[in-house]
Amino acid sequence: MGKPNLSHKFGKGLPPKEFIESMTKNQSEFQANYDSFAWPSEDDREFFESLNHRDDLRVLILAADWCGDVVRNVPVVFQALEISGIPTEVLILENHPEVMDEFLTMGGRSVPVVIFADTGGHVLGQWGPRPQHVQEVMVEFKRNNPDREAADYQDNLAIARQEIGKRYGEGTESNAAIIRELRELISGY
Repeated sequence: MGKPNLSHKFGKGLPPKEFIESMTKNQSEFQANYDSFAWPSEDDREFFESLNHRDDLRVLILAADWCGDVVRNVPVVFQALEISGIPTEVLILENHPEVMDEFLTMGGRSVPVVIFADTGGHVLGQWGPRPQHVQEVMVEFKRNNPDREAADYQDNLAIARQEIGKRYGEGTESNAAIIRELRELISGY
């Protein structure tokens, strides 16, 4: 089954700056991550800057201010898309559950989901909720812990979350992975 056409959602989200200003949770941490962003390489910066001539792409980002992955990852996505000139809007998860349910991760609601579409609203691809090297931990956890009612489920989840934190690194180590993955994705359009 294909992804839905999202043209009816264009103009319904928040511009990145408004999303940041409207945050009621984690705003200072989000802003700090945004402000501390540095391009992994000049080549990466030039690639995203070169997208300014493209007027055929739109981005919708499913997000929630309470989510740690949003706080870590979306500032990097904002920086890449800002320099690219690609129109970007944030759809708050709680306000757009029907869109969220079309972009589940392993059957669950996980944000952020960065959705790339053409100007007609046809979905070209998506990224998220985490860089691949971080997400591998959750994939493995879900594979080994299918029963949410199991006695050790919460303990194992805590261990997985600890490993996810380690894979994100101390500060901005995962930023280069996010930039690389976004670049690979966009290069296919």
